[in-house]
Amino acid sequence: MNTFGKIFKISIFGESHGESVGIVIDGCPAGISLKHSDFKEDFSRRKSGAKGTTPRREADVPQIMSGVFKECTTGAPIMVLFENTNTRSGDYTILKDIPRPGHADFTANQKFGGYQDFRGGGHFSGRLTLALVAAGVLAKKIIDPVRVSGTILEVGGSKDIKAAIDRAVEQQDSIGGIIECRISEVPVALGEPFFDSVESVLSHMVFSIPAIKGIEFGSGFQSANMTGSQHNDNIVAVDGTTETNHAGGINGGITNGNEIVFRVAVKPTSSTSRTQRTMNLKSGEMKELTIEGRHDTCIALRVPVVVEAAAAIVMADFMLQSQQINRISEPKPQ
Repeated sequence: MNTFGKIFKISIFGESHGESVGIVIDGCPAGISLKHSDFKEDFSRRKSGAKGTTPRREADVPQIMSGVFKECTTGAPIMVLFENTNTRSGDYTILKDIPRPGHADFTANQKFGGYQDFRGGGHFSGRLTLALVAAGVLAKKIIDPVRVSGTILEVGGSKDIKAAIDRAVEQQDSIGGIIECRISEVPVALGEPFFDSVESVLSHMVFSIPAIKGIEFGSGFQSANMTGSQHNDNIVAVDGTTETNHAGGINGGITNGNEIVFRVAVKPTSSTSRTQRTMNLKSGEMKELTIEGRHDTCIALRVPVVVEAAAAIVMADFMLQSQQINRISEPKPQ
């Protein structure tokens, strides 16, 4: 339920306004260098502070509780913990009975019978993406020289990011965006069809990121408007290099050695300063709701590094599976 992976396994825990959030990573090979400073770059890309992001600022200091000794992984499970120190839980009291439209407030209440931690979205909060990014830092080390890169293509339907953010802030409303992720230097033949195809597993992982509502690989939905001769990628080298990359680096659910390319749609955050209508679950009456608290105008601004982490985690698991299969298939020493 809160665990992902076959060999490189992650288990996520915590709530937005609870004591902490964090990740447990199992299956990491021993001997990989891991220092506190390794997290700094990716954490800074996820941090708030820029225009259009939440005013909530957390220190995001990683506490490596196990699995690392003398700045190297030991092969034991790794636990990374982050304390929540900048919370204003009172802003969310009203949401227990009056759920935000578009948010998990209602569904969580129905599933967990009112016992869920509703403060700041609880376990459904984007705060938990910090834990994914932490696992991604380690995964990127495992998959080297494979490289993962995420970028914002557009927000609010515009490629002019700054103008779109300025407009949304002025209108006091939230906007979404589109993120592209590219994975380069990918080995051939990763993926386990049918149900563990590369697209299947990447999609599974990417949809664990709050606010993701769509994904496409290569030419994606444009493929429906192409002919076969247009969409097919001509193979131009014995290593599988293709002339074009409409397939996004994957054929039959298996990597073909070309760059993996996929894009994700990030929805607007549900918490917006505009007054919305919703149901008061206690009284059964419609209610006008104005959201208090600190929220992102455009969460997509902070998502590229999270998508990178998700992709790196999947690639680490696939690559470790491939190595394990190779070891099993090797003849035993006489």
